[in-house]
Amino acid sequence: MRSLWNGAISFGLVSIPVKLMNATENHGISFRQIHLTDGGRIRYRKVCEIDDEEVASAETGKAYEDVDGSMIPITDEDLASLPLHTAKTIEIVAFVPAEVIDPLQMEAAYYLCANGVPATKPYTLLREALNRSGKVALAKFALRGRERLGMLRVMGDVIAMHGLLWPDEIRSPEGVAPDGNVTVRDAELDLADALMNTLGDVDLDTLHDDFREAVEELVAAKAAGEAVPQPERPDEGGQVIDLLAALEKSVSAAKKERGGGGADGGAESERVADVHPIKGAGSRGSGGRSSSSPRSAASRTTPTGKRVTRSGTAAKKAEPKGGGAKKSTSTPAKATPAKGTAGKSTAAKGTAAKTGAKKAGAKKATARKSAAGGRGPG
Repeated sequence: MRSLWNGAISFGLVSIPVKLMNATENHGISFRQIHLTDGGRIRYRKVCEIDDEEVASAETGKAYEDVDGSMIPITDEDLASLPLHTAKTIEIVAFVPAEVIDPLQMEAAYYLCANGVPATKPYTLLREALNRSGKVALAKFALRGRERLGMLRVMGDVIAMHGLLWPDEIRSPEGVAPDGNVTVRDAELDLADALMNTLGDVDLDTLHDDFREAVEELVAAKAAGEAVPQPERPDEGGQVIDLLAALEKSVSAAKKERGGGGADGGAESERVADVHPIKGAGSRGSGGRSSSSPRSAASRTTPTGKRVTRSGTAAKKAEPKGGGAKKSTSTPAKATPAKGTAGKSTAAKGTAAKTGAKKAGAKKATARKSAAGGRGPG
């Protein structure tokens, strides 16, 4: 790796010669501007506003623009004469817990490499001291014409440095939070926790830039004169209306994507099924369960052709599809008879039984008379 800066770490009276190297690199695809008419590349030239002539890089300098628009020239000699003690020194000013550093302050990351054999021992000493303390070092350094704040931490066998923004460069979040008082229900928090637990951890090495890969395929296809690939676009979905239902669907989808979901996976799928009614008489329930599953074992078909499925203590009915007039097939609930009515109903049953017995006796008597007199009842 190419070094960006050579200097030394100032650790009290200990000086550690080091080289500064970029710890990150940008893999983004850059584009050029072209003239749409003929495809020619468009370039930017430095032109003086006074004489409209193009200026070479060797003839350019620095200036500070004042509030009235006037230019105040600043030379490299002017900057070199300033008392900038950190021009060639990474000056450690404190050792603090890592939690003190707000991630909002972090900028670019660098590796610090020991510059030469004499720097090996003090470099290792600082690295092990940071390791044993569990702290990070706050330092000041100068790079690209300005003084910066940095954080030194141990990364394996190397000391890494993160450039930090100065505290006054962090904007206040005033006015960013949502307006109004919003109440979050416990059920929504529980589902949010379930979704977080289902998604779980991730191996950062498995994450990659899908857009960059799609752009590379697009460029390769155009360069070869082939058809431009049309990748499937993910369903972005509509506006979320029911937050609870959206969370339930998210948990179910996450469990399905992560390979099913543990002991309570079935119960969670049933909760999602409650959100979406069953559409067909012979269709499967939510979550891909067939009619032989334990949950479907409670289903039955009524004499009128309706299929009734019970999930837990609640029963759901799915009406059969088809045209024609719809008949009401609902079974009226049996009313519990009142105390007075119960006695009357029992007496009515007894009277009906006696009347039947009398009719049967009369028929038998008539039959005997017919057999004895040779004629039927007249």
